[in-house]
Amino acid sequence: MSSNIPVPHMPNHTAPDADEIDLFELFQSIWQERILIVIITAVVTALTLIYALAATPIYQVQSIVKPAPIKDLDELNGTGIYNLSPAEALVQVGASLESYETRLGYFKANQELFEPLISADRSVEQNFERINREYIKILKTDAKKAEDFADYVGIQFQYPKGMDGAKITNGFVEHAVNLEKQRIAASLEVVINNQLERLRRKISNARAGYEASKESEIAQLTEKDVLKKAQLLDELAALREELKVRRQNRIMQLDEAIAIAKSLGIKKPATPSSLANETRASGSVIRTEVNNQQNPLYFMGTDALSAERAALMARESDDFTSGRIVEINTALKLLEHNRQIEVLQARENEDLFLAELAENRKEISRLKSLEVDMDKLNLVRIDQVAVEPTSPIKPNKKLIVAIGIVLGGMLGVFAALIRSMIRKRKNAV
Repeated sequence: MSSNIPVPHMPNHTAPDADEIDLFELFQSIWQERILIVIITAVVTALTLIYALAATPIYQVQSIVKPAPIKDLDELNGTGIYNLSPAEALVQVGASLESYETRLGYFKANQELFEPLISADRSVEQNFERINREYIKILKTDAKKAEDFADYVGIQFQYPKGMDGAKITNGFVEHAVNLEKQRIAASLEVVINNQLERLRRKISNARAGYEASKESEIAQLTEKDVLKKAQLLDELAALREELKVRRQNRIMQLDEAIAIAKSLGIKKPATPSSLANETRASGSVIRTEVNNQQNPLYFMGTDALSAERAALMARESDDFTSGRIVEINTALKLLEHNRQIEVLQARENEDLFLAELAENRKEISRLKSLEVDMDKLNLVRIDQVAVEPTSPIKPNKKLIVAIGIVLGGMLGVFAALIRSMIRKRKNAV
């Protein structure tokens, strides 16, 4: 048994999904609201145009400095005590320009130039902090990038209409350069003073060394004279003692000879021959054998011997009997005055005898005469001087108007879509 079950009829085409967007219908809806879109676009564009025309124009200037030619630093480097290369000078000027304190000092000294940017309810430091943060930018070579050109440093300044931005920017650079010149001048003065003090100490040490050397030489000469004098006095005393002993020995010899002469009856000087003749005449024969060429002392006779003995006994000094004593006395007399010591002590201008003093004085004279004209010293080369711009960098009126047109169109389309949806919902109800 069969059952007839009705089969539902399947349509050939499915109904469109309600969530699908019909682009044609969308464009048609937008086109219907074209007047609204144009009005909104015109209003937004007019507003942006009004803003562009009403906004305060902001201008921008900048000044760039680069290393100076080496000849510009020749006068400074020619001093011989201070050396500064163009690259080092640029770094120093850049550091001065980048210094917050330097820029603050320029701001305090020229507040009238920044009058449009100054708020009366803020302190000087607060005003400058805002200006420094918002309007001033330091330009310098990027160390991370390969640069084919020379290093540089500069300052960029943005300012509203009514300010002399070029004067301010150039003033910043000039102020930084002048400050660096003052620092170099102060450093140069310190170096010169240190060099002068070092040379003065060197001269003082040389003088002290000379004095010590002279005193040592005088002491050595004096000691040498004292030693020589003592040796001569010792020699003189010994020589006199020797002469005295010799004189005493001579007296003893004379005493013995006188005794012999008296026993022989020799009163006058005689010889062995004469003595023999006298003996034969008396009948006695005396033979004397003489083994030396010099006759014994007693042959001088008692008269001569006694006279010599008396003279020796009456002698007060034996100095005249020795030529060496005369020499010693002469030497002692010379030692009484050491002319070399007297000449050393009589020197009035002892600096003339210091060999290195002349060179040191010459260097001191050179250092004192050093004068570097800092006004003519070019630490850097001004590669770009700030000049008044012909047009502001912002606001960019064309860009603002273009953005207004695009934004107005987008708002107009959005408003048209909203209005179209509202109308469809009302029709559906």
